[in-house]
Formats: sequence, structure tokens, C-alpha cells
Amino acid sequence: MIKRFTSVLFLVLFAVLTVFAQNSVKTTKPNVIFILVDDLGYGDLGSFFQNQRRQKGDKSEPWLLTPNLDKMAVGGAMMTQHYSAAPVCAPSRASILLGVSQGHANVRDSQFDKALEDNYTMANVLKKAGYATAAIGKWGLQGKSKTAQWPAHPSKRGFDYYYGYISHGDGHEHYPKEGLYRGAKTVYENYTNVTAGLDKCYTGDLFTAMAKKYIMDHRKGKVADQPFFMYLSYDTPHAVLELATQAYPAGGGLKGGLQWLGQPGKMINTASGTIDSFVHPDYINATYDHDKNPSTPEVAWPDTYKRFASVNRRIDDQVGDILQLLKDLKIDENTIVVFTSDNGPSKESYLPKPFAAYHPTFFNSFGPFDGIKRDVLEGGVRVSTIAHWAGTIKPNTVVKTPSISYDWLATFAEAAGVPAPVRSDGTSLIPSLTGIGKQNPSNIYIEFFEKAATPAYAEFLPVHHDKLRKQMQMLRFGDTVGVRYNILSASDDFEIYDIVKDPQQGKNLAKSNAKLQQMLKDRAIQSRRPDTTAARPYDETLVPSVKMTKASPGLKLKTYQVKTSWIPQTNGLKPVSVSQVVAPKASFTSGTNLSVFEGYINVPADGAYTFHLAAAGKAFLKIHNAVVIDDDYNNTDKALHGKMMLKAGYHPIKLYYMNTGSKPSLSLEWSTEGKAKAAIPVGTFFN
Repeated sequence: MIKRFTSVLFLVLFAVLTVFAQNSVKTTKPNVIFILVDDLGYGDLGSFFQNQRRQKGDKSEPWLLTPNLDKMAVGGAMMTQHYSAAPVCAPSRASILLGVSQGHANVRDSQFDKALEDNYTMANVLKKAGYATAAIGKWGLQGKSKTAQWPAHPSKRGFDYYYGYISHGDGHEHYPKEGLYRGAKTVYENYTNVTAGLDKCYTGDLFTAMAKKYIMDHRKGKVADQPFFMYLSYDTPHAVLELATQAYPAGGGLKGGLQWLGQPGKMINTASGTIDSFVHPDYINATYDHDKNPSTPEVAWPDTYKRFASVNRRIDDQVGDILQLLKDLKIDENTIVVFTSDNGPSKESYLPKPFAAYHPTFFNSFGPFDGIKRDVLEGGVRVSTIAHWAGTIKPNTVVKTPSISYDWLATFAEAAGVPAPVRSDGTSLIPSLTGIGKQNPSNIYIEFFEKAATPAYAEFLPVHHDKLRKQMQMLRFGDTVGVRYNILSASDDFEIYDIVKDPQQGKNLAKSNAKLQQMLKDRAIQSRRPDTTAARPYDETLVPSVKMTKASPGLKLKTYQVKTSWIPQTNGLKPVSVSQVVAPKASFTSGTNLSVFEGYINVPADGAYTFHLAAAGKAFLKIHNAVVIDDDYNNTDKALHGKMMLKAGYHPIKLYYMNTGSKPSLSLEWSTEGKAKAAIPVGTFFN
């Protein structure tokens, strides 16, 4: 039934099954650990950029060392063309968890602490696939209600267990009890405030120790054979740049590294010594050629940058510790580990005077790109990403196909043996990671608003200095990126770059690409839905139609038999039957429970069209790449409606109808301004 799943997954998981047979482990689905760090730039990792600086040996260009992450990259896949969904943490993390772009996510722009939409998430999809689920670390998507009423606590979005900072602002302090620079903060275990016992607990160490404890407890528990999904969301290296209490404990995994002690006042084995004190030995006496004159003495790195380097190295140790634990438990070959960042590097520093301000120019944290956090230039959204799956992802794999962070929901779903929900904007990256099967292109779309301008760093091209941001969009197709800043209307031109040949985005190809320019403008409107809480100047723009050289009356109907409780993406599924119908209707062939009507709707005139959908069961309506009606996750069998501004002409349409046991019933109607709801004429559908 499942074309890709029966071919790709069988081969991908065969090696895993073989290893597990040898280790007497029964589970066939891989564990998943998704490690998300805060404000780490593409250029902050050795394998992606810093090792190149080191090899040059230019002492005016200091470098960072990340040996464990380099080792992880060598043993897995470096994803050099991977993007964050947004250039700031809250919308970026919302898109990751929901598996949708910023054109569909309910958290956009800088909407910190807004409640994450109650819909499919990484956690509840994998939970339905048989996984135990845990979130550890920074959340910031819970809603602003009182504790007992948090509408989007992790436990209400699919996670069985939660430990960490609920509030976004709490992540700006790395010693929750002492609150050294930003005041005391609150750590929760599920809904319980556990801060009182966290003396001298540095959050990076605390979250790592808890992650290790969770994994070890899971392996010892009654459900050891059950796969687990962990969303490990660090609040480092973000902003405050506080240091750990002491050197990273020797070793790693079961017998070394960070350990959970569970004693109030000494919760972890680094909860002693002096808080905010440990500078890594590689950096404590580091000097550099500050004036780019080898004949003058070098000077010491400013303390601010020693701090950043030490925090960065601490993350490296923490990830290495977790990877060692997986080896010690003999589950490394059945665990997918992804390491990535929520956005590009920041220029923020919450350190008080006399500390020097922090800028990402000291290490060129933006790598070979221009732009930082809050930019949709490459430096703000291109993030260093590593995927490790011992025995399945070949060592030294370099994935050069473009992808984006909301692809991970679809990727993990496929690894778990289920198709992603149709709502997902993501594409499974299993083919790119394993080299098996054909990789479908990712749908890379970003929108964001920020009033401040791009900084005028000397490392950036002059054309980007003080570039006014405001309303921004970015799309990528193959090697081509379209970017526009300070958007005033949908007709504003995109800057167009060959991002492979021109990673700094210095040669704008827009003048010689009129056809591509129009495609970018069209796709930018066709890929999204307006959100009244994040208004855009193009929200009321008529969605462009498409040209049709030849069209046949009616719609193509494909029927499927699916086992998921959600309406799935069908691009990897084999239909039971394919036929032509004049219009959508509620009928199922024997042994099927999903009907997909696909084709075009010919809109007679420009205007606002409201579509009315009534179904006994689940339904989902897309026009172009935009979701018009979602009656899947929150299905109530009530009639729903959705409005789109459409230009006259043909628009691709896809209607999904899933029978959930009721007597089949399906009705799709429309209305326009000043006219009553009516059936869509039969002659309106084409394929």
C-alpha cells in the first residue's frame, strides 16, 4: 500500500532490525532525539566553518573548537543547506513542533509565550505511532494564562513528560535559583515548581543530566522496548553567556559526564564550586592579533568572547555525553539524533558592565553569509545541522539538497513507519539522509517582521549595511533564493541570488529573471494564509491563478485505505483506485476510507471566495499550497468555512475526505460577497 514505506523503510530499517536482533531488543522503530540550541550560528561549529578559520592560521581571526560535534558530523550527515523556519526562536520553534511553515503557523514574528496551536505536533504524531515522548528545556509556547490554566503546556501538545523552563524569558538566565544576571527563574517538572532544590545548577548541565536520566530510566523501565522521542531544547548559548561552575566531568555516558544525583541542593554532579566561573582551558589564555599587525604583541581575547567560546564548548561536551550514553546502552544504532539551532547568531548580550558587548563578528558566527538573527538573509536562517543514525546514515554524508526545520516532523514520521499529517508543510528527508529513494524537494518559505535594520558589520557587503528589514519574505527553489525586505505590497520585486555560487548574496540576478520574479511573487502569495495577529501588506492580495493549456472537465479521484487516525500526506501512498468525477461526492470503493479529489477550480471573476465544507468524518481543503479548511485534528463534524482572495482563472485544489465510521456525507459549496452560499457549478472543476 505504501510505495515509499515498503521500499525505502524496509531497506532503511533492515540494518536496524539486524543490530537489534543481536542485542535482544524487540523494538523496530528508532528512538528520536531532537537537540535544539538557542542562537547558535551556522559559523559557530568546527565542521561547518570554524575549522576552516583554524586551518588558515590567521591569528586576527580567532576560532572555536567543537570536537564532539565534529565527530558527530563525521559519523553522520552534515546538512549544509538547512534552514530554520524563522529568524527568531518562538516562531521557529512553533514551526518545528507543528511541522508547518510560517505561512501556516499560529506563532509568528516575535510572539513569545503565545499558546502553540492545538493541532498535530511532532510529539502527538509520534505518540500515536507508539512512542513515549519527553520535552526537556526551554518551551516558551504555553500561553500567558496562570500556571494551572496553561493552554499549551507540553503535556497538552503530546508530551508525556516535561522538565524545564516554561516561560520564554526564563531562558535568558542560566542559573534559575540564583538568578545571577537576570533574576531568579522557575523550572517545572510537568506542572510542579522544582526550583528550590536547584542550587548552583547551570541549565545546560541540568537539562543534559535530566535528558540522560530520562533515557536511562526509560531503558530500565517496564516499557524499555517502547521507542522514545525527546525534544531537548537548550537555552544556551543565548545572550546572557553565563559560565558553568566547573570543568565538564570526565568521561561520558553511563560512567562519566553529567550525572543526575537527585538531592535537593545538589541535584546534579556540577552543582558545586563557584557559579559563573569556568572558562575552558583552550580559551582562558587565548590571544589574537587585534590590529592585524604580526609585528605587534597579540592581546587577550575579551572576556565576553571567552565566555561565548566556553558556552559553545560546553554544548559540544553535552552532546558528546549524550551520544556516549547511547553507545553505552547499545541503542545508538536505533536512535536518530538531530542537532540544530533555532535561528542564526545574535548580537545580544545580557551581561552587565564592565563586560564588553557581544557581537557575532569576533568568530564570524554567521559563517560565509551576511545577516544575523532577525534577518532572512542566509546568516539569519541558515543553520548548521547534523543528523546521526549509526548504521543507517553513512559516515561522512554531506546533504547538499536544501531543507528546512519543519521537514523534521515528516522525517520522523516516516522513520516511525507512518505518513505525516496532510497539514504538514514538510517533506521527509529520509532519502537524503540514507541515500535510498528519491528526495522530494522541500517547500522552503519564510516570512517575518522586524523593525530594526541589519547591522553594518564590516564583514557584510556594503549593500546589506543598515538594510531596513520590516516586512520580509524568503523562498528557495534549488540553487535559487528570492528575498525581499521592507515589503510594501505584493508587487514589490524580490532580490534573486544563486545561493550556491553567491552565498553572501551580492549579485542580484533579478533584472535577467523576469519569469522567475513573477513565479516568486505568485508562490509567495500561494503558499500562506493571513493571520490577523501578524498582519502583512499582502494579506488581501488576490491569489494568482495558473495557466492551463489543456484541461478536462471534472476532478481526479484517488481512494486509499489508511491506518492513521489523521488524514495523511498521500505523495508516498499507493491508491486503491483512480477515477474521474464531475465534482466531490461522498463515495468510497470497497476497502477504502480516504478519498482525495484533485484538480483545478476555475474561478469566474476576481474576488473574495468563501468555501463551505460539511463532512461526516474528517476533511481538509487546500488551494495551491495554502490550507483553506482544516477539519482533521479538531474534527467535530460541524460545517466549516474558509475565505480566500482569488484572481479569476484556474487554481489547483485538493480536497481530502476521510470516513471515520459515520454514514458518508460530503458537501463543498462557495459564496462571494453579496451572494448567498450555493453549490459550486459542476463545470467549474477541471483536471
